[in-house]
Amino acid sequence: MTRRIPSFFKTALLGAALISASLAHAASADDGIVVYNAQHESLTKAWVEGFTKQTGIKVIVRNGDDTEMGNQIVQEGSASPADVFLTENSPAMVLVDNAGLFAPVAPATLEQVGSAWRPAHGKWLGIAARSTVFVYNPAKLPASEVPASLLDLAAPAWKGRWAVSPAGADFQAIVAAVLELKGEAVTLDWLKAMKANAAIYRGNSAVLKAVNAGQVDSGVIYHYYSFVDQAKTGENSKDTALHYFKHQDPGAFVSISGGGVLASSKHPEQAQAFLKWITGKDGQAVLKDGNSFEYAVGQNAQSNPKLVPLTQLDAPKVDASRLDSKKAVALMTQAGLL
Repeated sequence: MTRRIPSFFKTALLGAALISASLAHAASADDGIVVYNAQHESLTKAWVEGFTKQTGIKVIVRNGDDTEMGNQIVQEGSASPADVFLTENSPAMVLVDNAGLFAPVAPATLEQVGSAWRPAHGKWLGIAARSTVFVYNPAKLPASEVPASLLDLAAPAWKGRWAVSPAGADFQAIVAAVLELKGEAVTLDWLKAMKANAAIYRGNSAVLKAVNAGQVDSGVIYHYYSFVDQAKTGENSKDTALHYFKHQDPGAFVSISGGGVLASSKHPEQAQAFLKWITGKDGQAVLKDGNSFEYAVGQNAQSNPKLVPLTQLDAPKVDASRLDSKKAVALMTQAGLL
């Protein structure tokens, strides 16, 4: 028995098909939109493949790190070939935003992301998130002795007992959060104590590996490094545990990965469509079902079930648009960490 499709539904389907075809045709004229990507390459690849499969719009990805790509966009200004900018952490988004280089995000796209995960001005928005954690080796540091606060690591008792990777954008975002929450004086004192106390490594993965091997008792990283390793062989995390500071401590800071459309984009409709897709149901499902182990930030979107739910992290409230990466780097340099 054949059912008739109501005429209004036929019209909606035809309209959606025409819009998709129009977007794809416009983008194909210049071989697609260009994404400056500072997110993990595998995650962005999954987003791009899903988006292109659904819309037919080609996406050219240029990879780099947060600070590098943010500065490049600022230097390129209105001549930038980028249509979209994606980051791991929000300070690079603020850098580009402060230069006045983002176009407003489409209202329908903004509505897809919770207000806690996007700045109020609507020039960019969160696409994923990651939590700060304290990773430790239980054989060297009993759970009963983990610090109550990230700031406690400034105490002399922690000298040589924790590790960090200060040169990367990940930790610089954490410092920017401490600066926003506690002010310049407290942040600088904490950084100077870090210089005296912490073992310095290059990269969060190196910190995790060192803690696992017992080279150092503990470290400060983002949560997903451990989960990603556990999903593989676990060889660099099997002898570690994670402590979540909670209690709105600076150490419970949740960093927002951001996305924005450049005001100079030559394909604004397609660029906006890409941002809408990755923050929508299908794009956020990539976070739930994939192996990036970053948090989903879409409205009603679910994160990977192995993660501690965002609602249980009791993270401090930080306005991502106020995170000052330049000041954070200046203070880290003053403290001798950079």
